[in-house]
Amino acid sequence: MVGPGRPLFVLFGSSIVQFSYSNQGWGAILADIYARKADIVLRGYSGWNSRRALKVLHQVFPKDAGAQPSLVIVYFGGNDSMEPHPLGLGPHVPLPEYVENMKKIAMHLKGLSDKTRVMFLSTPPVNEEQISQTLGVQGRSNEACQIYSEACLKLCKELDVEGIDLWTAIQQRADWKTACFTDGIHLSSEGSKIVAKEILKALREAKWKPSLYWRTLPTEFEEDSAYDPICQDGRSTLNISELEFSRSVQWE
Repeated sequence: MVGPGRPLFVLFGSSIVQFSYSNQGWGAILADIYARKADIVLRGYSGWNSRRALKVLHQVFPKDAGAQPSLVIVYFGGNDSMEPHPLGLGPHVPLPEYVENMKKIAMHLKGLSDKTRVMFLSTPPVNEEQISQTLGVQGRSNEACQIYSEACLKLCKELDVEGIDLWTAIQQRADWKTACFTDGIHLSSEGSKIVAKEILKALREAKWKPSLYWRTLPTEFEEDSAYDPICQDGRSTLNISELEFSRSVQWE
């Protein structure tokens, strides 16, 4: 930990999380918006499914850690939803097991502290034609993504966990198939903008106390200082934190 203490947000998931700092990704957007307000920590593992995540859950989120996260945003499901391999290889996890795995993940995270909040991202859609053209990967379908997305959101309601319906949100854009992916699976900057806006909307509307929405969190060392840049009048100083705040208003 580097002080002073700030709220800690952890992004935990597969490649949608691991790559969220590249291509102007949604993780980078959150880190930018929450600069001087919260620390965003990335724990993304490309290719992983909920089964593999469950095996390392206590290592990534030990219950005896000195500081526990204020928020954990979790995404698993796209790899789980792939078609099963006849030899049992690959990332496929049957739907009932996926739901149970996600339930165990949610319960562990909620038990880290009284103030730890949990948010699940549901499985986003995929562009099957683009996947075939760019990756040559078989076994992914938008229909399966919808099934796993709906199962995730149903579980969120049962466990009182915030759930973001990415499968629906991304498809609200008319040109989602061509605009929202780099390869039919992973998000482009346009796809990430949708994810970031959905997360921020959920944080704004959540009834959590204290709120974790960026507007409600204090800005670290925001007080006026004689060391701030001088305004054009040559007599007053310019508060940099106010400029940073105005720059982030686009994400309301």
